[in-house]
Amino acid sequence: MSIKSFSPRILPRTEKGRNLPRTNTNQHELFVHILSFYKSVSKVRGCVGLWVALVFVFSSCTTLSPVSSKREYPSVFKTVENIQPRWQVFANGIDYFYGKISSPSLEFWALKIDLSSQEIGIVVRGGMQSENQIVSTKVSSFARDNNLLVGINAVPFDIVSSKEGRPIQNVGIVVSGGKLIASANSNYDALVFYKDGKAAIVNQSAIKSIENIENAVGGFHQILRNGELTQRTHNGKARHPRSAGGISQDGKYLYLAVIDGRRAGSVGATEEETALLLRSLGSWEGINFDGGGSSALAMRFADGKVRAVNTPIHGGIQGQERAVAGCIGVKVKNVN
Repeated sequence: MSIKSFSPRILPRTEKGRNLPRTNTNQHELFVHILSFYKSVSKVRGCVGLWVALVFVFSSCTTLSPVSSKREYPSVFKTVENIQPRWQVFANGIDYFYGKISSPSLEFWALKIDLSSQEIGIVVRGGMQSENQIVSTKVSSFARDNNLLVGINAVPFDIVSSKEGRPIQNVGIVVSGGKLIASANSNYDALVFYKDGKAAIVNQSAIKSIENIENAVGGFHQILRNGELTQRTHNGKARHPRSAGGISQDGKYLYLAVIDGRRAGSVGATEEETALLLRSLGSWEGINFDGGGSSALAMRFADGKVRAVNTPIHGGIQGQERAVAGCIGVKVKNVN
């Protein structure tokens, strides 16, 4: 199976709330944005300014589905605990789910990846390789340049910028194809994929050798352990965009999720809500990756183009991806 021949299958759409258009804002919020933008183009006289504003707002809010390339509609749930995943097949071994929470207002995108699939494989990079150093890359570039189906940010890092190609330091472990790219940081945890096919979330201080490790990405902290929320999740109330990873109880499935924040329509999640989301998706173990302006989930659409399905926000600018460090993604195994 090659990228060029990749053609995602479509499941029947039965989601509640299908009649809601896929936008990043509701009608009232759209009106507020239109007025705000109209003021910024007030020097343009007559109806032209309003027309420009309308085109700008609606074009920036509409999102296509990576499954069908049609306008996307979320499954809507009251709370994080009420989520019932309605997975759609994105590719063999990869399912996709887009949802919205009404209380608090949150939008999220998630993937369910079959680690036992013979057709796909996990890919980890510490950033973009440039001569003998690691430089920053956007998640969409990571997925595109490595011929991946999907990619998500993971490892904290030391430089914040939207510009790619800058020397960057991963703050935490990165193991790529059995090779150590960045050293462990004992303050944080990591998602580890072993050569025997098993996966686990461990504290980085416990990684004494990478002999049996195929891939690993550091994150921040474990937020879900043995199906229960860790103690730290009950203390933090800060809301941010979030990126997270989880593993099912039987170790068969990997879950990757991104939650939007810092924009109308999605206020950002706490660590507790992120852990609850992972558990609702099917995770038994879960880790909070680097988040905030770094959060991005990129996917390869049916037209072959790679783009973020969520709305990354860097520097307060909606839709602007941040250049990050260590990422994790999924490839078709026979693609080099």
